[in-house]
Amino acid sequence: MKLRSTLFGLNLGLNALASGRQVMLPIMLACLLAIIWEAGAKIANVSPSVMAPPSSVWRILNATFFILMQQSVSTVRECVFGFLIAAGVGTVLGGILVLSRRAQQAVYPYALFFQLIPKVAVAPLFIVWFGVGPTSRLCLAAFMGFFPILLATVTGLMSADRNVLRMAESVTASPWQIFWSIQLPYSMPHVFGGLKVGLSMAIIGVIIGEFITGQSGLGYVIMLGTSAADTALSFAAIALLAVLGLVLYGAVSLLEWLVERRMGVSITTNEF
Repeated sequence: MKLRSTLFGLNLGLNALASGRQVMLPIMLACLLAIIWEAGAKIANVSPSVMAPPSSVWRILNATFFILMQQSVSTVRECVFGFLIAAGVGTVLGGILVLSRRAQQAVYPYALFFQLIPKVAVAPLFIVWFGVGPTSRLCLAAFMGFFPILLATVTGLMSADRNVLRMAESVTASPWQIFWSIQLPYSMPHVFGGLKVGLSMAIIGVIIGEFITGQSGLGYVIMLGTSAADTALSFAAIALLAVLGLVLYGAVSLLEWLVERRMGVSITTNEF
């Protein structure tokens, strides 16, 4: 009994050490890069208006934190709503394309075509169509996030094991039963991979919109700092944007974990 308790404690310690290493190594690398950046800027005597050192960025971030947080509200709101629209439409349409062969043959080539178009090129058209307000940025975010989610959903639903599908058909399972019980669980790794890519694309869409027409938001702050040769302010806004992006990414990862537990399927290994 004592040996078992000792082995259990040792196992917990090793797991904690591995988890701590996964957290500490990226932090240590970030600190090392910041030190190199700070020292390099001073040794090379680089002008702060060209490349602000981390110490200047930190001071600006502390001084303007509440202002930057206020500016981030509209950015985050448009990112979230644009992503939700893209996720809803992309996953539903992806399911329809897989269930309907004719719909897939008619629509899927156009989805591939639009996926290959540089999304930045169509940003001015959204401004013309929807004006300079938040509607254009919201639509651009949804547009940019939609296609990765759609393609990932279709790919995932079509990736189910053919042997499992044949077995289900042999026991006269209906197409809906096959879709819900087999294809949908198998598609989860692809779907959540597409959702994560779609989220990053939605954020890019909002920032591009704020670059062009925004009068508020972190994209507007970045452009304002750049035009005023205040790179410290621009870097501070970029740093806050990165943190907010990580929070949203973490929310999608949490949803992925919850779906994995609910469906009883390992999303990372595709095993029931």
